[in-house]
Amino acid sequence: MRIDDALKPLAAPIAITFNASSAGERFSDRNYPAPSDTGRTGAVSAGCVFWVHATERTFVTAPADHGNCSVGSYTHGVLRGADAVSKDDVQAILSAGWVSEADFGALPALTTSPTAITYGPLTAAVDPDVVLLRLNGLGLMTVKDAFPDLSISGKPQCHIIPQALLSGAPCASVGCALSRARTGMRSEEMTCAIPAKGLEDFVERVEAAGALDRAMARYASQDAKRFV
Repeated sequence: MRIDDALKPLAAPIAITFNASSAGERFSDRNYPAPSDTGRTGAVSAGCVFWVHATERTFVTAPADHGNCSVGSYTHGVLRGADAVSKDDVQAILSAGWVSEADFGALPALTTSPTAITYGPLTAAVDPDVVLLRLNGLGLMTVKDAFPDLSISGKPQCHIIPQALLSGAPCASVGCALSRARTGMRSEEMTCAIPAKGLEDFVERVEAAGALDRAMARYASQDAKRFV
């Protein structure tokens, strides 16, 4: 794919579709683990874990599958804000001062609860909502050069999915401690979310930015030979 050639992502690009039909291969039919004291449980420890599995196959998740991570459930429209704040995992990050309650409440979040969320490789997607890339520093530099106003944020990482969908613009995250611990993403990996409707424009712009960057790198390398 052109996007692979332009950015050399560290994993296969994935597609995410909200309010998709619940028909299709479910992520898993196994039983959820025992819930926490405030009722948290789900198919995986956090919704971002689905990103890792989605590089290999397409699957459908129900809202309840995301229920163990109240942060992701809030940003993805599965939980309303007050319900999320009542959960023990959100209380843990608020009590630790990792984020403030005001910052949590200001996170981009979908206002419509999805009936299902489909994940899978971009190459197999049909009419997705958001494309997610896992990039290294060079890849993210290229995206920033293509989109000078690119929003690059941090914790929590999952909020860039609704942010891209709601804003209609690409956005990126340097990652967050919770997501890295749960997904096993490498330290050099960062993420970029792109509204699928703008993917063609995104690819064209990063291709052009990458070509200019390579030209400047050749100039700098040649010029540096004067100092050898």
